[in-house]
Amino acid sequence: MLSNGMRSVPVRQLVALLLLAGLLGLLLSITTSARLERADMVFVNGTEVSTLDPASVSGVPEGRVMNTLYEGLTVRDPKTAESVPGMAESWDVSEDGRVYTFHLREGARWSNGDPFTAHDFEWSWQRLLHPETAAEYAYQLWYVEGAKHYSTLWDDRLYEAERDALWAQEREDGALRIGASGPLLERLLQTDPEAELRTLVAVGDELASGAPLFASGAEEEQLPLAGRVTAVNAVLPGRVEDLAADPYDAHWLVELAPAEGAVREARAAGRLVDAATYRRDVLWPTVGIRATDAHTLEVRLSAPTPFFLTLTSFYPLLPTHRPTWERAREEFPDTWQIEWISPERLVTNGPFVLESRRINDRIRVRKNPLYWDADNVAMRTIDILAVEQYGTMLNLYLTGEVDWIERCAPNLIPRMLRREDFRPQSYLGTYFYRVNVHEPPLDDVRVRRALALAIDRRSICEKITKKGELPVYSLCPEGLAGYPLPRMEHAPYGPGYEGYEEAFAADCEEARGLLAEAGFGPNGRALPTIEIHYNTAEVHRDLAEVVADTWKRELDVDAKLLNQEWKVYLDTQNTIQYQVSRSAWIGDYPDPNTFVDLFVTDGENNRTGWSNARYDELVRGAALETDPAERLAMLAQAEAILLEELPILPIYSYVTQNVVNPRLGGFHENIVDDHFPKFWYWKSDEELAADRAEQPAHWERAEAPGPAAGLYPPGRTFEGPRDGPAALEADGAGR
Repeated sequence: MLSNGMRSVPVRQLVALLLLAGLLGLLLSITTSARLERADMVFVNGTEVSTLDPASVSGVPEGRVMNTLYEGLTVRDPKTAESVPGMAESWDVSEDGRVYTFHLREGARWSNGDPFTAHDFEWSWQRLLHPETAAEYAYQLWYVEGAKHYSTLWDDRLYEAERDALWAQEREDGALRIGASGPLLERLLQTDPEAELRTLVAVGDELASGAPLFASGAEEEQLPLAGRVTAVNAVLPGRVEDLAADPYDAHWLVELAPAEGAVREARAAGRLVDAATYRRDVLWPTVGIRATDAHTLEVRLSAPTPFFLTLTSFYPLLPTHRPTWERAREEFPDTWQIEWISPERLVTNGPFVLESRRINDRIRVRKNPLYWDADNVAMRTIDILAVEQYGTMLNLYLTGEVDWIERCAPNLIPRMLRREDFRPQSYLGTYFYRVNVHEPPLDDVRVRRALALAIDRRSICEKITKKGELPVYSLCPEGLAGYPLPRMEHAPYGPGYEGYEEAFAADCEEARGLLAEAGFGPNGRALPTIEIHYNTAEVHRDLAEVVADTWKRELDVDAKLLNQEWKVYLDTQNTIQYQVSRSAWIGDYPDPNTFVDLFVTDGENNRTGWSNARYDELVRGAALETDPAERLAMLAQAEAILLEELPILPIYSYVTQNVVNPRLGGFHENIVDDHFPKFWYWKSDEELAADRAEQPAHWERAEAPGPAAGLYPPGRTFEGPRDGPAALEADGAGR
């Protein structure tokens, strides 16, 4: 190991810190009789991942695995997180910003040797959008023309195929409920969203097929079959824009007693078709995703979307191998969801392939020799470990068993901050609690605001997380360029927590007053015990204990804790079977939309039951707004509504927590804390010394195990520093 005289912090000193922290029980040997040979690079990924299917993942741990196995149209630059070519070697954008044309690499192949084509992306994105997939991130493609209608179509309806206008639902009492389809309403919105909506029929009317049913502006829509009107929706909105907020449920138009045989005749004639047929034959051709040839993918957006390119590297939009998926469904009808992603069957297109998987232990990936950029991939094998305990993580790192851990034990952070291998930086992430707004007494905004005010954010940031996190009173974090960040109203305090104690005391006083207004407290009812739900991790437990203690001390509110393993926790939160639930959101791209879009009515990641029509209107309007400043202002107005009604309780904004072997090259802290293993390599002693020569003098040296000669991509060597940081060169072509 090369040394240049700088002070090194011995491993035994930090092991001693672990002992002092009471973590002796976690210093376990990982040697087993079946131990694998060490991979070139090993990192800890936190929890066991829930799936290896890109369309089904929603968590950061799964995303890290996706970045090894798959590649999207683009990848993110390891330093700037900006989009750079991936499977697409180039792209064009139309002048109006609505059409993206991606040019895929000729000669690219799947890991089994099959040619990779633009049709693979078209099919994979169709699968992501299909409701059968139940993808939480399907909405990330709703910026594409027609995509939302394809995803949100209700399966218990019949649809008018020829004119793509109305739907019909057969009710238990024999009535036929009629409503307007999403595509029809979108067409009307584009014509005149303010147009008055008029129903042209009344209860008791006997109508023939083709009779006028309702009008919007000068346009009339006709009934697809004969029947007698038995009901007209009494709460039907007067504007198309309002009707479009809930076209398949609350905003139906009329109910009919259909003429005898009318439904059967309409179906036989093809005027009415089932949802599957309508989705496949009518809707999909209107969705703006099309492979125009084997190497060209055209994407048409509903409106200019400034961040769309960044989405093309996001893991839900990664491609999957259709033949493998279809074959597994045929061969394993009951277990295909597991079988197609097994090491024996999974076919991928990224820099690595799945070699083995031991549940709750590790995933091993091996370099993919058929990857289009294999000549620039250094690592031959990578192990991805499922370890959740902080002490175990750090012990594995300090003893050289792993090379990167994605978080550090909070009680050791002050000591780790001195080291060269722990350099936390702010990034796009917010920690908050979700609230089930339908669960009394949390259905009262006064109660929710009281709980939000009585969270001691300073104590959490200084005593629990301790990495430089900042208290937040918003959903979006600081630092989004041009965004006028709104905040939950609270007593002000100055930089460095100046005046914080007085401000927090004032917030708690207001909170007690709000509970009294809601009928709780010394002169009212006792507030029922509130359950704080969180997933297994020490920091979530410690933080929940601080919140519970503060609520008891300041509000006399009892709280109990509910800890669940990751998969169970996700299911509980997705089904809103909680009261208050630990949550966080890491921005998928550096834009407030990635946060604000979460809480639209029935959004895939809403998970609170909260709904606000004005909020939805602002988010929809921002998606269509072409003026950048006005668009950000609309998103800020929406967030302000969220912070008034508080289906969430904001707590703090994130900083990165990576502890990384100083010898690892190609790994950089970036604004989205996203890291692509295709860029990683091992620095030689010479390159490591050059990098260390540029470090601040007060940084403490950490151990840097690894090959003294480095491990570089084939044909690449360290050329030494040139006008600044050390650089890699390969025949004149850099990364």
